[in-house]
Amino acid sequence: MKELSSEIHVLLNSAAQNIVLAADKYIDPADGLIHCKSCGGQRQAVIPIHGIAEHFTPRCLCPCLAIAEQRRRETEEQRKRIERIRRRREQGLQDRHLYNYTFANDNGQNPLMEKARAYVDGWDKAYTSNTGLLLFGDVGTGKSFFAGCIANALLDRDVSVMMTNFPTILSRLTGMFPEERIDYIDSIGRYDLLILDDLGVERNTSYAMEQMFQVVDRRYRSCKPLIVTTNLSLEQMKNAPDVEHSRIYGRILEYCAPILFSGKDMRKNNADTTKTTAREILSTKTTL
Repeated sequence: MKELSSEIHVLLNSAAQNIVLAADKYIDPADGLIHCKSCGGQRQAVIPIHGIAEHFTPRCLCPCLAIAEQRRRETEEQRKRIERIRRRREQGLQDRHLYNYTFANDNGQNPLMEKARAYVDGWDKAYTSNTGLLLFGDVGTGKSFFAGCIANALLDRDVSVMMTNFPTILSRLTGMFPEERIDYIDSIGRYDLLILDDLGVERNTSYAMEQMFQVVDRRYRSCKPLIVTTNLSLEQMKNAPDVEHSRIYGRILEYCAPILFSGKDMRKNNADTTKTTAREILSTKTTL
């Protein structure tokens, strides 16, 4: 710190006599400045005014206040982050049952779940390389749960994700003016990750096919990853029945790596568990 001139020292000590201090402050006679009683650090600084023999003495943070301020900022940032993640989850996972599709709720029966964890761990590379996934296979083999686990894990990392399906998208588009449809499709493209669930269950009208292509093509041109789940086989997608389907499936196959889901129907296992639980509940005797 620059040594104070004797004139400045006298002025500071004179001014200090008229200052009313809080209980956690004191004026050090050695420099005439306000100090912190907790750490002894300066709460006031001397700043010379360039070109003239004047100065001003603004308040400043002592070390303990600087630490407290840093903690306050970190706490506030964490609060904002939690709130931002909450809003993103509400916007991106509009079906509330998807909230339960998490790695914590995985029963460990599907060995492919390790690939879901690997995708999340390698998200930065997947994002920059625009690498998506095509999850295909029979009904009930865990494709939606796999995709939902990725969605929730990335949302927890403050990544924007939307998981939806074409019937929902088409329902939203119904009744919109052309400009509104363009804006809505563009908004879908702005998510860091888009997950389209159950491809193939939508109606095959010309209008539906055109809107589906617009969504997939917009995603393709945004250079952001896409994950698709479907009960269709690769053969069905590669040998589409018409041009409309062919150009949609062609886009998806171009930049979504296929993963086959096979094995037992996990929905049947869930149904059996539900029936067992229901029998236990209904057979419980109550006393009045």
